Amino acid sequence: MLSLIFIQGEARKYTLFVCIGMGICVLSAYVSSFFMNYYGVDTIEASIEITPVCEEVMKLFSVIIFIFLIFEPQRSQIPRVAIAIAVGFATFENVCYLTENGAADFDLLLIRGISTGALHILCGIFIGFGLAYIFRQRAIAITGMVGLLGACGVFHAIFNLLISAD
Repeated sequence: MLSLIFIQGEARKYTLFVCIGMGICVLSAYVSSFFMNYYGVDTIEASIEITPVCEEVMKLFSVIIFIFLIFEPQRSQIPRVAIAIAVGFATFENVCYLTENGAADFDLLLIRGISTGALHILCGIFIGFGLAYIFRQRAIAITGMVGLLGACGVFHAIFNLLISAD
């Protein structure tokens, strides 16, 4: 956040979106924990059933709110902003995972870090290009957003299922 004072131009906007992605990561952790306690599920079950939905909903809504209501960018800028939010989310999630689990098993951390970053960036690309297409076709805006959310949520859930297996 401090770097935003010194960065000028377009880079400032994308740095802001990376910071927003990090904030969304923290907020989605609290929302996931709430639903995990509300439904009384364990960590593995929550990471497969609850966390993907919470994270993808929060990322999609943050892209929609910050892009369309505050910045109103050109359609070509939507994928870049969605990817910047996804990069911030993935970066902060990996930092939290490293802090929580330590660096004892470097191979696991490296593989998890690269794959988690790739997952969130792919979901950001999908959401960004999907939103750019959807809002060109206003008739499919609601169903398109539900489809984007469903596809990213299922992709994320499959990833969490695979990464949590022994």
